[in-house]
Amino acid sequence: MDPKETLKAHILKTATLTDKEFDYLFSHFKLQSFKKGQAIISEGDKVDHEYFVISGCLKAFFINDEIKMYILQFAMPTWWTSDYGALYNHTRATISVDCISDAEVLCLSNDDREKICSEIHQAEHFFRWRTNRGYLASQKRLLSFMNNDTKARYEELLAMYPQLYNLVPKHLIAAYLGVSRETLSRLYNAQK
Repeated sequence: MDPKETLKAHILKTATLTDKEFDYLFSHFKLQSFKKGQAIISEGDKVDHEYFVISGCLKAFFINDEIKMYILQFAMPTWWTSDYGALYNHTRATISVDCISDAEVLCLSNDDREKICSEIHQAEHFFRWRTNRGYLASQKRLLSFMNNDTKARYEELLAMYPQLYNLVPKHLIAAYLGVSRETLSRLYNAQK
């Protein structure tokens, strides 16, 4: 499916747009390609865009003062990512986003999203719905970290996103779960 049709199918699951409204909305997106390992957002960058993944896989992450990586999100096709705190608050990035694999994304600027939302009610509905779903997913993940042991978090991730195990190197899944590679290997081998 081409990028325009992928985005259209994604949006139409939640919002009702005429072809003319969708064409106008789509005219504000820019298609970009990135290579495996390429940074899209680096800590300290000015952030003016969010990214809708067409193909490939991205990760949003934070590296602390001890140089430990914390993965906040993987972004597979039809997922969105950015440093939303920096995007919405017009501050510098504290979260980095890079490519786990070659990727194609549709970029939408914050200003264009706000313009579209003020002009097309159903677009505003879609973006509000998407933001709410993202918040709920973050809250669910936080509660899982607070209440579940490593094995339960691993099983939950595997059940929710089985395709991650084909897209993402195991050491990154371990970082996402907050466990060592060895622990992840034990869990993975126990599932076979």
